[in-house]
Amino acid sequence: MPTVAEIMDREPATVSPDDDVKSVIETLQTQDLPGIPVVDETRKVVGIITDSDLVISDEESDFHLPHYVNIMGGIVFLESTKHFEERAQKAFAATASEMMTADPLTVGPDEPAEHAARLISESKHNRLPVVDGEGRLVGVVTRVDVLAALTGN
Repeated sequence: MPTVAEIMDREPATVSPDDDVKSVIETLQTQDLPGIPVVDETRKVVGIITDSDLVISDEESDFHLPHYVNIMGGIVFLESTKHFEERAQKAFAATASEMMTADPLTVGPDEPAEHAARLISESKHNRLPVVDGEGRLVGVVTRVDVLAALTGN
C-alpha cells in the first residue's frame, strides 16, 4: 500500500492569509483548482479555500438578519447571530483569511493512501493538505490521487 508521500503533489499552489480575494480567485482559475491551501510565511497551513467558500448557495441566498424583536427601543435577536456573522464575513471578505475555512482537515505524508481515501470520502472533500509534524505544508493529495493508488493505476 503506497503512502500519501508517494502519491501527493509536492509543489501545490498556495495563497497567503493576506492575499486579496481577487488574486485567490485568479489563482484558482489559472491553476484550474477546486480549492487551495492558505499558508503563513513558515508554510504552516492555517486554512483552506474551496469553491464552496466562494459562493452563496441557493438555500443561503436569502441573506437576511436573524429574526428579532424590538423591545422598548432595543433589538433582541430570537436566534443566534453566529451563522449570520460567518456568512456575512465570507460574503464581504477582502482577504483569504476572511474567507477561508480555518484549521482544515489534513493528513501526514507517512499515512497510507487508504487512510487519505477514507478521510476524503468521509469529509466529502476533493483534496487534503499534507502536513509535516509541525503543520507545514509538504503537499496536497486529491481524490483522484488516492483512487489511482487504490486501483493500481
